[in-house]
Amino acid sequence: MFSVQTQGLSDDENESSLLELKRLVKTMGLEVVATLTQRRPKPNTGTLVGEGKLKELAAYTGGTGVVEGFSRKSEDTDCDDVDEDDFSDGLDDPDDGVSSGGPMAPDSAHADVVIYDGEITTKQLQNLEEATGVEVLDRTGVILEIFSRHAKSREALIQVEIAKLVYLAPRIRASRMGGDRQGGSIGAKGAGETSHELDKRRIRDRISELRARLVDIHKEQVRRRSRRKENFQVSLVGYTNAGKSSLMRKLTGSDVLVEDKLFATLDTRVKSMQPEAFPPVLVSDTVGFIKKLPHDLVASFQSTLDEALAASLLLFTVDASDPAFRSQLEVTKSVLEEIGGEDIPSRLILNKRDKLTTEELEALQDEFPDGIFISAHNPEDVASVRKEILDFFQGNMVEGTMVIPYAKGHVLGQLRTRASIIGESYDETGTAVTFKTFPETLAWLQKKMDEAE
Repeated sequence: MFSVQTQGLSDDENESSLLELKRLVKTMGLEVVATLTQRRPKPNTGTLVGEGKLKELAAYTGGTGVVEGFSRKSEDTDCDDVDEDDFSDGLDDPDDGVSSGGPMAPDSAHADVVIYDGEITTKQLQNLEEATGVEVLDRTGVILEIFSRHAKSREALIQVEIAKLVYLAPRIRASRMGGDRQGGSIGAKGAGETSHELDKRRIRDRISELRARLVDIHKEQVRRRSRRKENFQVSLVGYTNAGKSSLMRKLTGSDVLVEDKLFATLDTRVKSMQPEAFPPVLVSDTVGFIKKLPHDLVASFQSTLDEALAASLLLFTVDASDPAFRSQLEVTKSVLEEIGGEDIPSRLILNKRDKLTTEELEALQDEFPDGIFISAHNPEDVASVRKEILDFFQGNMVEGTMVIPYAKGHVLGQLRTRASIIGESYDETGTAVTFKTFPETLAWLQKKMDEAE
């Protein structure tokens, strides 16, 4: 695992990005052998890193560290006059088996895959695989691989395949690794065909076919959402692994998947909030966001993200114990702005409060006075979220009292489904009902009462 730290990003941002990449890699089921970084004014156009760092990287893979016919000066002339001391090699995380010495890797630290924290061009992919002798993936490739493994529904499988084919198209002839294996390389899994055997025409036809299928699925989703539009809906949105599925499970009593993995949830689920109250509320759990989420994935999952746009209330859910949650919250808001959801009312849920010290909790409560601090595993905390949701939807309800004649008992039956009944009493004229409902329902009731029997 390696990165190039440029002048445009702070050390904290670079460190946060690498830690996140490490979690992504572990979610793939791989072990991080080493983490290498290099400070540069900009990445090398041919190999991302300089010659010395490239050889050091290759020491972990058994590669030569050399690209035949490639000259650093010819490819990176803008950096020739840079003092290497000003942008010296930085080696992070000594626990991963990395030392600050030259290109010598411990005998036990051998890497079969190299992963870069950023995007790699076709030319850089060719050069890096030639120099290291192993498969090279970038951040987008890792995210796509995780999506491929976690997709379950027909829609999610199609969405992931579209994004992956778009990603693989320019790289088909670039990668030198795993060409003779049917789906043998890590980056080739899940798309349904061997990347080296696909030409651009076949990929284009396949993407067109998949998009046509997705349109049909999207139409069906629109019909389902249309049938639900009379219901109030709240949508859980936030960074991956923030605890959205755990909260969804507690709010609805459903058996949605809960795993301590990134992108464990790719399929949007919509369930009724339990126990039922008035008004009935539907809760949806959406796909998690992440920094540098590939644009093609955002586009492919548009129909899934539309579930959030159908909501009347968004619950921004963050892992309050993660020091990077503020930037993660900004990522979530940015993606929602991209799809047109910035004006939907929202609440901030700061989850995993049980992992905070008293001092940390108090400081965050001062910083986010309107935030709702919870642990999704605490029933009382979940109850507070439920109350917040109901208070929001009941905000413009009005209270009324009306005597409904016994001859209009059917109206009383309809009212019970459209209002929260506070009390009932009976006399010779009919049923006196005290209730809370919405102004529209009150107008409907008055009209029914004014109708001649």
